[in-house]
Amino acid sequence: MRSSPPMPGEGARERRLAEMIRVDHAGEYGAVQIYRGQRAVFGRSESKSHAARIIADMESGEQEHLQTFDRLIAERGVRPTIMAPLWRVAGFGLGAVTALMGEKAAHACTEAVEDVIEEHYARQSAALDGVDDELKDVVDRFREDEMGHRNTAVEQGARDAPGYPVLSAVIKLGCRAAIRISEKI
Repeated sequence: MRSSPPMPGEGARERRLAEMIRVDHAGEYGAVQIYRGQRAVFGRSESKSHAARIIADMESGEQEHLQTFDRLIAERGVRPTIMAPLWRVAGFGLGAVTALMGEKAAHACTEAVEDVIEEHYARQSAALDGVDDELKDVVDRFREDEMGHRNTAVEQGARDAPGYPVLSAVIKLGCRAAIRISEKI
């Protein structure tokens, strides 16, 4: 006996929550990779030890976020994005390339990424209001952390990076594309 197809809208809430968890997991994974790429460059030079410490602190926060989304993926049976191998390479590469461009470019990368993620989390928080208190709390807490990372990057001279407007715009475009892709696949 075959079951009838779902009614329009049936399961939409669960699918949307799964998309949110999947994309947030992917984003935190990508952020960890970006910081690892930056540390791979800055960790090789004593003169860059200050930048390496700042980046290591931010990476630690992103790792904590990733572990939370690892838990939510497992507890809620959400399929992670199949794009993770690509995000690993792209994130690490973006981090390494911007670090090779200099400390200010690395911080410009952080500012651009965190700006997009903060906006993304703000939209999610609004959508989660009254829908999923646990996930809303996670998103709100992590949004605050991301704003702190963005502010640190600005304080470290992100906006003084060579070609800052173009660099920032390209990174933001890439982040927004990665968000859309990771929600679905």
